[in-house]
Amino acid sequence: MEVITTHLNADFDAMASMVAAKKLYPDAVLVFPGSQEKNLRDFFVNTAGYLFNFTKLKGLDLDRIRRLILVDTRQASRIGKFQEVAARPGVEIHVYDHHPKAEDDVRGTVEVIRPVGATVTLLTHMLRERGVPISPEEATILILGIFEDTGSFTFSSTTPEDFRAAAFLLEQGADLNLVADLVTRELTAEQVALLHELLHSARTYNIQGVDVCIATVSVDRYVGDFAVLVHKLKDMENLDVVFALARMEDRIYLVARSRIPDVNVGEIAAYFGGGGHATAASATIKDLTLIQAEDRLFELLQSTIKPAVTARTLMSSPVITISANATLAQAEELMVRYNINAMPVWEGDRVAGLINRQVLEKAIYHGLHEEKVSDYMNRDFAVIGIDGTLVEIQKHLVEHQQRILPVLDGQALVGVITRRDLLNHLITDRSREPTALKEDLGFGPWSRQKNITNVLAEQLPREIIELLRSLGEHAESMGYKVYAVGGFIRDLLLRRPNLDIDVVVEGDGIQFARTFAEKAGIRARCHKKFNTAVLVFPDELKVDVATARLEYYQYPAALPIVQFGSLKMDLYRRDFTINTLAVALNPKEFGTLIDFFGGQKDLKEKAIRVLHNLSFIEDPTRILRAIRFEQRFGFRVGKQTASLMRNAVKMGLIDRLGGQRLFHELQHIFMEEDPLPAIRRMGEFGVMEALCPGSCFDAKAERLFVKIKEVILWYKLSFLDEPLESWRVYFLGFLCRLKPDELQKALTRLDLPQNARERILWTFQRVNDVLNDFLRLPPLRPSDIYRALQPFGPEELLLMMAKTNREEVQRAISYYFHRYRYVKPEIGGKDLKAMGIPPGPLYTKILTAVQDAKLNGDVKSLEDEIRMAEAMAAAHAEAERNAGTS
Repeated sequence: MEVITTHLNADFDAMASMVAAKKLYPDAVLVFPGSQEKNLRDFFVNTAGYLFNFTKLKGLDLDRIRRLILVDTRQASRIGKFQEVAARPGVEIHVYDHHPKAEDDVRGTVEVIRPVGATVTLLTHMLRERGVPISPEEATILILGIFEDTGSFTFSSTTPEDFRAAAFLLEQGADLNLVADLVTRELTAEQVALLHELLHSARTYNIQGVDVCIATVSVDRYVGDFAVLVHKLKDMENLDVVFALARMEDRIYLVARSRIPDVNVGEIAAYFGGGGHATAASATIKDLTLIQAEDRLFELLQSTIKPAVTARTLMSSPVITISANATLAQAEELMVRYNINAMPVWEGDRVAGLINRQVLEKAIYHGLHEEKVSDYMNRDFAVIGIDGTLVEIQKHLVEHQQRILPVLDGQALVGVITRRDLLNHLITDRSREPTALKEDLGFGPWSRQKNITNVLAEQLPREIIELLRSLGEHAESMGYKVYAVGGFIRDLLLRRPNLDIDVVVEGDGIQFARTFAEKAGIRARCHKKFNTAVLVFPDELKVDVATARLEYYQYPAALPIVQFGSLKMDLYRRDFTINTLAVALNPKEFGTLIDFFGGQKDLKEKAIRVLHNLSFIEDPTRILRAIRFEQRFGFRVGKQTASLMRNAVKMGLIDRLGGQRLFHELQHIFMEEDPLPAIRRMGEFGVMEALCPGSCFDAKAERLFVKIKEVILWYKLSFLDEPLESWRVYFLGFLCRLKPDELQKALTRLDLPQNARERILWTFQRVNDVLNDFLRLPPLRPSDIYRALQPFGPEELLLMMAKTNREEVQRAISYYFHRYRYVKPEIGGKDLKAMGIPPGPLYTKILTAVQDAKLNGDVKSLEDEIRMAEAMAAAHAEAERNAGTS
């Protein structure tokens, strides 16, 4: 079997090339490798799709293919399942393409590859040379491919050959009216709205002297013809280079256009698994968030636009090295003399390792002065060539945490790059300071900065605003920057009360907190390990102070390791975009809202989204947090974020979490005003089973939680002044449906204290016993009810009320709450002593009996209680005399 195919997300040039190739290979089968662009799908439905016998990939026997004809692509990564066919020995491959070379190109036995505006141009000339007849319908489809891929002959990639091919097809009867209808389409209202967002999100960066426009948009549904919108943006604003990123559903779509040779957009798109020409390219990105894709794009632009920053321009030289045979004491002396923290170790004629000050100091502390450097150097390290790019440098120094990076010219060591060298470049690099295409009106969803002083005044008490101003003034006096961040700002914009204030200091957070506390006459609790502090005010208000920091995780579900960083890096480590908003507190910028990651837009769209695709891998507790925020605010977890959550649950990452961290997040969920929706959502994501194997959220579980909510509300309305830990009732309800062995495992998994575990086990045993007694015994007296229920706390009794369906049991518990628990004897131990009754176990027996009698209405006054006590004492004395006589 012969098969003609093209690239994924096929366009008109791809389809036209397939139709043209069919004229050259009449026995071949036409098969799309996957989805097509929306316009192409519409064309098949509304126009001439019925003329061509396209076969569906599903059900096609790939093993029968002996010849594969690739048109409009030769990249293995862009042909879907046919990549396996292309790699199979014995399969003959013919290639017809106009794209530039790529790393994963498939080599063919027949290759027709030329840089023309459209692939169908190549095939049209072959049909003309061979005298193959072309019908008017076929000519229309072929010329449509040329018009689309040349931008109606306006793209700089258009060649004279494209014009000649189009002229020939016009002679064969191509219908230009149909072409005009398909090429010049009216925009839908949805597309106009998306174009508006593109315009207002677009920022121009000057990278190596080249103005590059980057625009980002985010929508929860797929909007077709995104490439058309990007092209209109380029034309409307007369842009030389534009990159547009759109998050649609759970994917990122990149479309790029360039009019200048300095920026090859096809090369950039290839890094993302896409392709195209130097002037027009696209890619579909599945494994990154929008924020990550934008950052990655910026790194690639800095590395590929010439003159790019290279290792040659960043390195320090000459290099201070030490011999592998030198002692640790000699190495330390060298580092102190030149004030360096790490250096390469030379062995023979090569760099054999790296040694750093931290290792030296520890070794010397343990008395290892005379040991050889070779015994303690790090042999696992990377080097870079003298023309290495900025992206490669960042990968080694930042991602892989290498302290210094040796630079080689061939085999010769010519320099080293330190983290300080990289940091100095990034600080002085002005290319990350964008210019907006359109005036930032201050209220749009993509505004990076705007002043919200009026919101602060509207939402916060005056004394809190004064506190924030004083924090900013103190930071200013120290030469620091300070920002209010996180949930405090999120709730401020949502108009929800929240005075849990977190601030981030670009500087020494602990020193800032100490000096502020001293000046204000308050307490400061400092935590050096995490570079954090808490300011404690007399009215019990607390302000958490953190040093701007970057967190990274050594392994999935680990606790974070903290390093110093900038505000943006500090916010990047946070869980969700809605928690990355910051407000400047220094006097000149006071009230300026800073939004690096589109948090305002997600607040507006009511979406919970992570910043990067490893977010749940690094910290699986964020799965529970996402569910909690989603239900608290009435938001919805974004599709891509939801997919990442499910993957993390399937990978079993919740199992790796420490029990206390897991319990802490569960406790927060149960403390919500109504945790039921969050618990239901946990069941949908498979979190319930991951937390407690054997548990599930079925209809029976839902009924129990509904009843728990009802009895808690009843209790709070009935006893307004009495404290209640509502979360404990839900937590007990969460556990009570587990089997005994599953319950033991769950309690161990959550790492609860031993006394808490014992109380829970006791509760479940006694609750079941009491409920069974209530069900099988005849009507009980008030004293029986009191004695049965008195050992339980209010939370445990509410669980009992929720579990039972019998009205008489619920009524008995209600009576206990409202009446019986308040009934106490008026007499006490002093009264019994005054009666001449000797102290001892008899006191308890008498007081208990009097209380029971009072509960049952058998005694009604103090005199009744005294008479009963005297009678019991006399009876006890008489019994003792009789026992003594006998």
